[in-house]
Amino acid sequence: MLEHEELTGAIIGAAIEVHTALGPGFLESVYENAIAIELRHRNIPFLRQVAVPVLYRGAEIGLHRLDLLVADEIVVELKAVLRFDEIHFVTLRSYLNAIHKAHGLLLNFARKTLDVKRVNASRFDLKVA
Repeated sequence: MLEHEELTGAIIGAAIEVHTALGPGFLESVYENAIAIELRHRNIPFLRQVAVPVLYRGAEIGLHRLDLLVADEIVVELKAVLRFDEIHFVTLRSYLNAIHKAHGLLLNFARKTLDVKRVNASRFDLKVA
């Protein structure tokens, strides 16, 4: 099994390979299909579209759906947007907290150069005004 930094580098390398081949302009699902092929080619284990229940007082009230969970360690969210917004970071952190993982990657394929952001889980309190 790869160490965390090696695994992160391998995921980013796979994403760069996909972005170099396809460029910007496709839907997220196209990039997800391509990165799945690339990860498989590199023998990196992953799961796609992982359903994670959202619980409130013990009752399931919805589902998170993770784009990729790589090596049961890193949550990868794929985007095809002009720029990352705060909601992308908040959403990924909520995914990380829901499945008790520490590390995530946001990958944006819509730019001329692949945009990569590393995201670490951090608990945060929402205050109601």
